[in-house]
Amino acid sequence: MSQHVAVLMGGWSSEREISLKSGRACARALEGEGFRVTPVDVGPDIATVLTALKPDAALNALHGPAGEDGTIQGLLEILRIPYTHSGVLASALAMHKERAKIVMRAAGVAVPEGRIVNRHDAAKSHPLTPPYVVKPVAEGSSMGVIIVRDGRSHPPQILGSDEWVYGDEVLAETYVAGRELTCAVMGDRALGVIEIKPASGEWYDFDAKYAAGGSIHVLPADLKPNVYQRVQELSLTAHQALGCRGISRADLRFDDTPGGTGALVVLEVNTQPGMTETSLVPEMAAHAGLSFGELVRWMVEDATLGR
Repeated sequence: MSQHVAVLMGGWSSEREISLKSGRACARALEGEGFRVTPVDVGPDIATVLTALKPDAALNALHGPAGEDGTIQGLLEILRIPYTHSGVLASALAMHKERAKIVMRAAGVAVPEGRIVNRHDAAKSHPLTPPYVVKPVAEGSSMGVIIVRDGRSHPPQILGSDEWVYGDEVLAETYVAGRELTCAVMGDRALGVIEIKPASGEWYDFDAKYAAGGSIHVLPADLKPNVYQRVQELSLTAHQALGCRGISRADLRFDDTPGGTGALVVLEVNTQPGMTETSLVPEMAAHAGLSFGELVRWMVEDATLGR
């Protein structure tokens, strides 16, 4: 009898629609690999649903709060259902950008300088000297990210308005100029390095990530061999320092601008990277010789408890 896998998707975070796309793609691929698959749109009754389903494993395709922050991982531990990706502690830690930076810095991983501030204070006066970046402490997919350019006289007013839905604590970080790089880790090895170039606009925002043709992926990234290797080393070190398991993806900036600092820094580690048609991890896996089906099969076969 084939192994029964529940693919967890949807949920109620701001990344719900992306999670549904990731989950559907994974479910189709697993069926193609011979698994018995039940797609599950996660709601508040998820414990009841999973208790009735009794799957052999759960492939976690959730993104954002509740699915990526240790919450669903803790539930799966209680229900004794083996699951993919990182466990409770690593998920919670990686989701909180500032605490993750503390751990990564202690492991020798360069990260941007920054500090936590109250959003209302950040709307009244610049928390850092421009240019800088303001972002929610615990969101993904570039949700709520604001780049404050050099020479801007006033801080972003959206931070003080009722339209801001990402919590009162925000992270202000020094802006690192240069190139956007990303590298996935699969188990104990780093995959290839991609440079991401927005097809339009100035940076890799939500639309650039998920709209068809929204970004250009250069794989392998056109970097000097020592820099390419260093990106892989930093990604693996960050993955291990945070205690990640299965698949993760580190996002980095490399300042090779004329007269720039030459800095190579890790912005964050994603413990539940996207698995859509335009996602980066499947592309890096393909570059390493793995089909999408082989990738999701590996993820399910890697599923355990106590991660």
